[in-house]
Amino acid sequence: MLSFLANFENQFGPLRLLRYLTVRTMLATVTAAVIGFVLGPMLIRRFRALKFGQGYADGRTGGLVGQFDKKHTPPMGGLIIFIAVFVSAVLWAEPNVWVFVSLFVYAALTYAGWRDDYLKVVRQNSDGISSWEKIGWQSFAALAALGVLLWHPASAEKIRELWVPFVKHAVIGQMPWWLLLGLIYFWIVGFSNAINLTDGLDGLAGGCTVTVALVFGIMAYLADNIRATDYLGISHIPGTGELAVICGALIGGTLAFLWYNAHPAEVFMGDTGSLALGGLIGVMAFMIHQPFTLVIVGGVFVLEALSVIVQVGCFKLTKRRTGVGRRVFLMAPLHHHFQKLGWPETKVVLRFWIVSLLCALAGLGTLKLR
Repeated sequence: MLSFLANFENQFGPLRLLRYLTVRTMLATVTAAVIGFVLGPMLIRRFRALKFGQGYADGRTGGLVGQFDKKHTPPMGGLIIFIAVFVSAVLWAEPNVWVFVSLFVYAALTYAGWRDDYLKVVRQNSDGISSWEKIGWQSFAALAALGVLLWHPASAEKIRELWVPFVKHAVIGQMPWWLLLGLIYFWIVGFSNAINLTDGLDGLAGGCTVTVALVFGIMAYLADNIRATDYLGISHIPGTGELAVICGALIGGTLAFLWYNAHPAEVFMGDTGSLALGGLIGVMAFMIHQPFTLVIVGGVFVLEALSVIVQVGCFKLTKRRTGVGRRVFLMAPLHHHFQKLGWPETKVVLRFWIVSLLCALAGLGTLKLR
């Protein structure tokens, strides 16, 4: 929104800087961080006054090594990130279809996650919203996003292309609607649930989100630069550079949240944050034609989700065959397996951050290896 001030550069020369995407991305990062740092203590005090942490069980504490009492720590901390990101993105990103779809998906899944946390902490419903309602919100976000992208002339053709890492051209130039629907649905819903599963230790999901957002901010910027796309052999998608502004805001907002979520956490992200962050990252990766690269960059999220799938699948299969269910991991998701091995929570988080950074660097490497 504030990018229009560049039109007044004749009255005040420095305003011309707002024409540069990099400048607005940095401003979005700083703005989101400031909002998060200011808003964090206010929301935490409000949550505690309302006793939002009283009796709240997030399903992640249960008697693990090095675990302290978290039952009075309020959830809904994802609101800190959401408000910081949304306000900052609206201020600094030039509005277009890519920005609109990203923020719509983010807002829709934030509401779904907030409703889930609200039922748990206010209504004392330990189950929150039903699985079907959660899937319904995720499906609504995916279908609405695809509908807008296919309707808008700026995205209708480009969104049908399918690109994969290590290939310099689209492997499918015009995806049929059913394949397009299946892919965007899988990436939004899949990564929404993956980050939701990763959010099990103080700072874990937030720290990994920062590295992923950094990589996709770079990729969004490159996708909008014709010289960079010609040199690297990646898809050129005009207008997606504005997603770098959103990624910058996401980095700033998440870093501010991590200040209060660092061990021992003063607030949890909750489904309010984790469901929405996964959906936002998933839809942005899809729109800049890097969905499969997200599997590499978001390797920690993928491993966490796979650990649950493998654990549940193995247990059910062995129980059906032998009558005794067997487990592959001591506990799933994967971070709890290492806690069961005796790793302190802070060591698990730090090492997962390192793995996430390595995955991010590997994802960036795919841009050149084509």
